[in-house]
Amino acid sequence: MSEPPAYRIEDLAHLSGATVRTIRAYQDRGLLPRPERRGRANVYGDAHLERLRRIGDLLERGYTLASIKELLDAWDAGRGLGGILGLVAEVDGPWSDERTGRVTRADLVERFGGVPDGSAVEDAVELGVLEPVPGAPDAFLVPSPQLLAVAVELHAAGVPLRAILTHLREVRAQVEHLAGRFLDFTTEHVFRPYLDHAPSEEEADRAAALVRRLRPLAQQTVDAELARAMRLLAVRNLRRHLGEVNGGTPAVAADEARAAVELPAATVDAVRDLVGPDGVSAFVAAAAEREVRARAMDGLAERHRGDRADRADRADRADQA
Repeated sequence: MSEPPAYRIEDLAHLSGATVRTIRAYQDRGLLPRPERRGRANVYGDAHLERLRRIGDLLERGYTLASIKELLDAWDAGRGLGGILGLVAEVDGPWSDERTGRVTRADLVERFGGVPDGSAVEDAVELGVLEPVPGAPDAFLVPSPQLLAVAVELHAAGVPLRAILTHLREVRAQVEHLAGRFLDFTTEHVFRPYLDHAPSEEEADRAAALVRRLRPLAQQTVDAELARAMRLLAVRNLRRHLGEVNGGTPAVAADEARAAVELPAATVDAVRDLVGPDGVSAFVAAAAEREVRARAMDGLAERHRGDRADRADRADRADQA
């Protein structure tokens, strides 16, 4: 019967992809069992190699060493990691139904007006819109064909490619903020009971099922709210521009209507002489706003003076008592 494999630390480092220094650090932190002592040599086995590979896998999935220590302790106690890794796989899986596409540099030139733009391609790669194919310098993977199709349509409508890429950067920052808020929200109200300790197999299975249920909700929420906001803002924008075309006074949407205010003709004439006919409304609005703010500031100052007088009066009565 053959003996199980035995590795020196250098051999273990080579097979696992970790450095000798990292292996020793894992041992010091209790992540990796101590080697077996055989004569004057320290010997490692397949269990050490498997443990190192598992640690590397968990690190790639975003776990900290402290979390990995808890998971491995649970595993050593016989609780298993199947449920945990199933939960990780669920979170790490695709969050849309899109399938990755493929495009060549020539395809891109044809879709975007027939003029090559190498720097724009580099920017698209930086943004992750395109991913280089190893060994094929003129081919790219497209993680989101829908996103590329949007860019093509915008460019065909007259939007410069540079403006599209700049807009994508801005949108991405806002969407990542929304995603972070949604994760904070669901973590606080749904997943907190599963994350304050190393979950059992049953708890991990329940959490994975919750991820499957809640995964589409973020996109559905954003889709519904974006549709509502686009309709509201697009109508306002169209009415404003139509109003400008029809005589310089923006059209007012029904929900933005304000009560009409009659001003003395002499006042209107004086303002018109001062700022011109196109600036009358803006000047009157700015003057009214300034007056409102001034009155608010006066009210705050008066309230402060009254509070100070009340405190002084109370102090005088206390002294007299």
